[in-house]
Amino acid sequence: MDTNPNAPEAGDGARQRRRRSFAWLAKYGTLVGMVLMIVAFSLAAPGYFFTVSNFVNILNQASLTAIIAGGLTVAVIVGELDLSIGYGASFAGVLVTGLLVHNGLPILLAIVIVLGVSALIGVVNGLIVSKLRVNSVIATLGSGSIIVGMNYAYSTGAPIATGVPEAFLNLSLGSSFGIPNNILIMLAVLTLLWLLVNRTETGQRIRAVGGNIEAARLTGIRVDRIKILAFVVAAMAAGLTGILLASLIGSGTTTAADAYLLNSFAAVFLGSATLRDGEFHVPGTFIGVLIIGIGFNGLAIFGAPTFYQYVFQGGILIAAVGLSTVARRYATR
Repeated sequence: MDTNPNAPEAGDGARQRRRRSFAWLAKYGTLVGMVLMIVAFSLAAPGYFFTVSNFVNILNQASLTAIIAGGLTVAVIVGELDLSIGYGASFAGVLVTGLLVHNGLPILLAIVIVLGVSALIGVVNGLIVSKLRVNSVIATLGSGSIIVGMNYAYSTGAPIATGVPEAFLNLSLGSSFGIPNNILIMLAVLTLLWLLVNRTETGQRIRAVGGNIEAARLTGIRVDRIKILAFVVAAMAAGLTGILLASLIGSGTTTAADAYLLNSFAAVFLGSATLRDGEFHVPGTFIGVLIIGIGFNGLAIFGAPTFYQYVFQGGILIAAVGLSTVARRYATR
């Protein structure tokens, strides 16, 4: 016979503490990992890693990934995937340099035209997914292949590098108030995306469609329009990334931004394991970008071969999302 009447309460208290611990780990585990990386790299390379100039460099290098990943986040929030963004970014870089070099257009006009073309790509993707009911993976994989063909047709496969205006190069290479322009543009884009998703009626509809599409439809939300909008946002963010990348490298190259597809998806899913319980959100995506950028920077400082970056990126993504999923599962038991 149990002589301790408080034993059940003590057991419940221990379970509650474990549940709270796992819930905390599910939300903040990636942040803890990022802090541990910063501490480890700082101790291993005290005079190189933990400096203001290096952190500015990390933000600058991560800025383009943050922009394209921020746009992708909106598409993922509504429950869709866009696999064409990397190819769209590469095409945008080729197109903007072509308009500047071959057609002699003013820089602002060329940028507006390219962003318009990117928006059109997003509209087409959205129509295929929402009206034709084609799975977004298949739809955007197919449209991405078409974009690659258009890219090669426009550029004939050769980089467009000669005659690029210096003012266009300064778009990415220049700075304002002592801060690189790409960082300022990134902060502006992410702020606008956060405001769109969290502070507007349209953002409420975006989250509603992603949360329960049938319930959203029953409440009168134009689900198809919201999905099209999400694809347009993702495509325009990709187009802006391609423009800035072309400015950064000084040329339009057919495959320059293709690798941003993997980087942006890694950042978005890393962000889903941060701060919120498995939800996709813009601040989380930015943190995911920072985690990847810090890892890449630390490996570069130690002279690690390039292939370690890919190993790190895949490993940290699996570890972070896996740890968050396991912790969340135990927290809800």
